[in-house]
Amino acid sequence: MTMAEWMDGQLLAFVVAITLLSVTPGIDTLLVIRNTARGGLRDGVLTSMGICSGLFVHATVSALGVSLILLQSAWSFSALKLVGAAYLAWLGVASLRQAWKGGGLEVAAVSGTSRQAVPMWRPLREGLLSNVLNPKTVVFYMAFLPQFIAPTDPALLKSLWLAGIHFIIANVWQILVAVLVGSASHWLARPAFSRVLNGLTGGVLVAFGIKLALTRAPA
Repeated sequence: MTMAEWMDGQLLAFVVAITLLSVTPGIDTLLVIRNTARGGLRDGVLTSMGICSGLFVHATVSALGVSLILLQSAWSFSALKLVGAAYLAWLGVASLRQAWKGGGLEVAAVSGTSRQAVPMWRPLREGLLSNVLNPKTVVFYMAFLPQFIAPTDPALLKSLWLAGIHFIIANVWQILVAVLVGSASHWLARPAFSRVLNGLTGGVLVAFGIKLALTRAPA
């Protein structure tokens, strides 16, 4: 297959699959919503950047074959799974505590600055860790990327290039979500609404953590 043929067929298939994956509601979207509600558009964008930066970690791990080791080692998979589950549960408990305290969410308008003083590294760290510590992403990249890498391709460079495409698509979607959430700041600041949002967010994050903890290692 020539490069032109690959660009016409394989690349289009990859873009369509990754776009559908990116817009499907999940942990990433939920975390962007949570952090945008907490600190405004800046936190939402930084969270998205952190999440999508983790894709390069998974692409590198997949290309170097470390994912294969994780898939073949039940102990390694279980360890990574439990760490990721604990982190998601911790984020969820934090949201549930905020819902219990009540009060309006400290949200910022899209064009304004964050009302809640949160260091820039915090949403970046939360986004990056939520992605890197999710073994499902490791498994997905290990199963998905090889379909678009020919035996003669430089595996690492091709994987990183594909991850770069995923990075752009996922960021565009998640930043759009952050903008939409930021534009609804007058609703999010209401105490009753913030209780519901924090309660739902916390409950879903804890549920994701429990589900992840119960996930069996691939056979």
